[in-house]
Amino acid sequence: MGHREDLLEGAKGCLLEKGFARTTARDIVKASGTNLASIGYHYGSKDALLAQAYVALVEGVSFDGGIGLRGAPGSLERFREVWSNVVDSMREPGSIWRLSVEIIAMGDHLPEVRDHLARAQREAGRGMVSLLMGVPEEEVSDETVDTVGRFYVTLMTGLISQWTFDPKSAPDGDALAEGLRRVAEAAFPGR
Repeated sequence: MGHREDLLEGAKGCLLEKGFARTTARDIVKASGTNLASIGYHYGSKDALLAQAYVALVEGVSFDGGIGLRGAPGSLERFREVWSNVVDSMREPGSIWRLSVEIIAMGDHLPEVRDHLARAQREAGRGMVSLLMGVPEEEVSDETVDTVGRFYVTLMTGLISQWTFDPKSAPDGDALAEGLRRVAEAAFPGR
């Protein structure tokens, strides 16, 4: 690995250990075995590096349970299964999702990071549509990302907040699927 990759790996470890606000450039350098100048050269700033490290951590999370999804694409069963897997990832010790809350709270103070993560969030919506609807990501239209993808990202953000604030009362995949079923039933009575 080169310095760029070493920095990214070191930053990911620091995020999981210390969070965004408490991680210093020196922490990253120590964890990566590189030097301070490398951060600016490869990423522009410590915050930009941490933002990319966070995105890399999130992209590394799988919501298919490691065995593939059994529910049919677009089905309530697939919805339940995916969101159950999301919730399971929130239950894990050292879950990366607490970082989301920290970054959201810091957003106004880090415009460079906010802009980077806003672009990544849009692609997260594309990935969620692909996973839940069974469509390859490259076939998910921008219009679908801007509607269905944003719906899923909004659901994810709310779920992260609830699990961070009060995991005992936060919903699981079954509760979310039942909520969706009831909303759909009310929107389309008699179907």
